[in-house]
Amino acid sequence: MKKLSRRARVATGGAVIAAVAAGTFGTVSANASSASSAGAAPVANVKSGDTVTSSRLSVDAAAEAAQAALDAAEKENEKVTVAVVDRDGNTVVTLRGDGAGPQSYESAQRKAYTAVSWNAPTSELAKRLAQAPNLKDIPGTLFLAGGTPVAVKGAPVAGIGVAGAPSGDLDEKFAAAGVAALGH
Repeated sequence: MKKLSRRARVATGGAVIAAVAAGTFGTVSANASSASSAGAAPVANVKSGDTVTSSRLSVDAAAEAAQAALDAAEKENEKVTVAVVDRDGNTVVTLRGDGAGPQSYESAQRKAYTAVSWNAPTSELAKRLAQAPNLKDIPGTLFLAGGTPVAVKGAPVAGIGVAGAPSGDLDEKFAAAGVAALGH
């Protein structure tokens, strides 16, 4: 391969820099023009009867509930993870207690998700598997005791899941302590 002269290298380098600059400027220009055209989009005037309002736990309330559940477990020397999810199943808070097993993190989230999805404790839902064994095949769910829903006026707004204790009954007892902390 033939070596380029100094003059050729400088010219080639300049061309590369110019191409990169043009590409960057083009990207900035494209983004700027996209933003201005987005502001011109029509706005829909939706009738009030076409919308819904839903309640959600605040982050502070979710953290308080999670801490109460973790405290209840620690009083009984259990090493658990606590997860609080919102009405849509999105994790709001997760607290992994000292010494909690690595599997407890995902299990707590899935129990919380399952509880809020059906607005029922997961211990009750686990009993329903006898009549509907395919329930366990729904992605993201876990039909083991340890998840409890949080409801406002009967409608689920969150789920609390606990995992890591030697039994699901203990996990659910600790999750219930998290729910109770919200009602004080």
